[in-house]
Amino acid sequence: MKILIIIPAHNEEKNIFYCLKSLEQQTFEDFKVVVVNDGSTDKTAEIAKEFISKNPNFELLNLEKSEHQPGAKVVRTFNAGLKSQSLTTFDIICKFDADIIFPQNYLKKISEVYTINPKAGMVSGIVKIKKSVFEKDLAFDFQDEKRQWQFENLSSKDHVRGPVKSYRKQCFDDMNGLRTVLGWDNIDVMLAQKHGWEVVTVKSLWVKHLRPTAYKYKNQKAEKLGEYFYNIGLNLPLAAVSSLKSSLKNKSLKEFFITMNAFLRQKSRRVLTSEEISYIRGLRWKNMFSKFKI
Repeated sequence: MKILIIIPAHNEEKNIFYCLKSLEQQTFEDFKVVVVNDGSTDKTAEIAKEFISKNPNFELLNLEKSEHQPGAKVVRTFNAGLKSQSLTTFDIICKFDADIIFPQNYLKKISEVYTINPKAGMVSGIVKIKKSVFEKDLAFDFQDEKRQWQFENLSSKDHVRGPVKSYRKQCFDDMNGLRTVLGWDNIDVMLAQKHGWEVVTVKSLWVKHLRPTAYKYKNQKAEKLGEYFYNIGLNLPLAAVSSLKSSLKNKSLKEFFITMNAFLRQKSRRVLTSEEISYIRGLRWKNMFSKFKI
């Protein structure tokens, strides 16, 4: 089983060495890494270039800086890395973030899941963030005796998170790759399930996330949620129910109106087919109704 790892990177000079070093230390050896530098203005490219010069199974691809757009940009950068490779020789395709540190057995563990379970289409560990200051001396230590790392509680532990995506190549082909929109990292899960694949997380396997997800966009969360609901194909009733649920959870009626206003402002053409939208809407209704069953 051979693994291709694409790492989109933009201004990650503080983190990328730790990410690459943790991959170099993997006990599983049949993999290739492509770092895609998306117009970094810091020393990301220099650090990656120096590291790669000593590791033949690592490559660097430099791109000009693209216009920033949450979700879409990282997928475009990832796709550029994919296009630079011949995919016929790979069994597993990974999209890893440049601010992740992996335990030495990470690739071995996920490859074992793919080998044992032929229906596994997506596999990952869980993501943890630091509670306090990052201690460089303990960067590659996963015993965590000081209890410095906690689960990044943005989604269920059953969800394969955006920073650590991996796909069986057949699953990736079935869902026609990743969609260049905000919400791509939920769309992929639903499309994998649509094609009969299982989504697996190994709860005992965890990675260190050095920079919490979307930390720059906390104040725009409700607005981005409306855009996300549009991108995954929700209709007005589903968007309204989903927005209400989120606003009640966060105890903010204002959030409901911000989210719905953002949803109604969306005019772009959806990237999903009518068949995919129909499946996702059905799945959302099914999940909602299942929570009311006694």
